[in-house]
Amino acid sequence: MDHSGHGMMTDLPPFTLGRGLEWSPDPFFLVACLLGLGLYGWGVVRLRRRGDAWPVGRTVAYVIGVLTVALVMCTKLNDYGMVMFSVHMVQHMVISMLSPILILLGGPITLALRALPVAARGRKGPRELLLALLHSRYLRVVTHPAFTIPMFVASLYALYFTPLFDFLMGSMAGHIAMMVHFLAVGLVFFWPIMGVDPGPNRPGYLMRMLELFAGMPFHAFFGIALMMATAPMVNTFKNPPASLGIDALTDQNAAGGIAWAFSEIPSVLVLLALLFQWYGSEQRQARRKDRAAERDGDKELEAYNAYLASLNARGN
Repeated sequence: MDHSGHGMMTDLPPFTLGRGLEWSPDPFFLVACLLGLGLYGWGVVRLRRRGDAWPVGRTVAYVIGVLTVALVMCTKLNDYGMVMFSVHMVQHMVISMLSPILILLGGPITLALRALPVAARGRKGPRELLLALLHSRYLRVVTHPAFTIPMFVASLYALYFTPLFDFLMGSMAGHIAMMVHFLAVGLVFFWPIMGVDPGPNRPGYLMRMLELFAGMPFHAFFGIALMMATAPMVNTFKNPPASLGIDALTDQNAAGGIAWAFSEIPSVLVLLALLFQWYGSEQRQARRKDRAAERDGDKELEAYNAYLASLNARGN
């Protein structure tokens, strides 16, 4: 049965990494990835021509992030992912956890705000519409932890353990919609936590870490549930094509192991990024205080010394 438009799924040979990485583009994701890279490149070039700097590290992170989407959606990993739970789980984990983190580290919203021209007075251009969206009530809701954490968790349990997953996997449009949903959920979950781009919800560093660790254990529990299951739990993957030479339950257990192990990767990546940002923020604050002290002759220190002297005099 041709689920995804990539060819007959029943004719796939046994999975190997080499076969999985063969070029097999999904038209929707191919166009989306090329568009994403093109727009970002336009923004960077525009800033450079204006004489403004843009960190190379951000560009590298963004490009790798988009390429990870292309890796799982424009190769035969996408074909095998239609009939093998383990390969599908690699797709899900990459597109919902790794790709969003890397894309967000690229600061695409900050780049857009800096690169897009300001519209003429009384008019609204792309930059003004983006600013309106950033300040909208809608975005405040969808980036709030009370929304993002349950949505992050529901994308696992409410999808895989209900008939919804089988329904979506039954058509090319449904499969694309599901993958877009995974990417979108990852982006709104990690956006407030990463803190690179401006957004309506910007908690402190400690709260960001708590948000991160509030969502991650559910991925591990989900993986353990699949690993410990004694029967196939998802109809789509119950009867894999004979040409693959795999057992459905063994493949499901492998999918659980991937979900369990992968939950650690974004935790480490985000934690490192947060600690780096926190350190940078402290350094900037210290430099601001030093500059202020130079400007006013360190009045804060003088005032503190005077306060100590007054306490001393009062004691005498």
